[in-house]
Amino acid sequence: MTKINKKHLMINKTKNMNLNQAIKFIEKQIKDPKVGLPEEVFLFISRITPLVNVDLLIQDENGRTLLSWRDDIHGAGWHIPGGIIRFKEHLEDRLKKVAIKEIGTEVKFDQTPIAFNEIILKHKNRGHFMSFLYKCFLPSSFVPKNLGLKETDKGYLKWHDFCPSNLIKVHGIYKKFICKYEDK
Repeated sequence: MTKINKKHLMINKTKNMNLNQAIKFIEKQIKDPKVGLPEEVFLFISRITPLVNVDLLIQDENGRTLLSWRDDIHGAGWHIPGGIIRFKEHLEDRLKKVAIKEIGTEVKFDQTPIAFNEIILKHKNRGHFMSFLYKCFLPSSFVPKNLGLKETDKGYLKWHDFCPSNLIKVHGIYKKFICKYEDK
């Protein structure tokens, strides 16, 4: 082995040891990946691998769609509630947790997704998704609990008879499922 090869081998070995130490440090910061990740770790992972998520197309017997207001990296507007799958979590379990967290109630849902989409965005963080869309049901008697929220506050829920013109861009793929008519 030449001196150059030995030196290169030692440099690589040092880099790997530092990388292994860094990984061990990061792992110590994660209490339970089944519950969730620290924001910094989650964002780092979202920069190097696709995220898998469920989206809940919640409709009533009148064909209305329940949407939530958001204002974040994807812009301001109406969106279909959804959430990222946790480590070793089943899709249906995340679907149930999203319904409770974002809607405040359980929803009935079809076991089979009605759509699967790969979404690739230009964002540095959260820029690649594998999204499963589930058809969900709530009765028209469901009244969202928007206590103290204005319509443009994050998390505000509203039934829509038509597809709103200010649906967030990334959810444009779901227009055909939301409603037959668009807001003029």
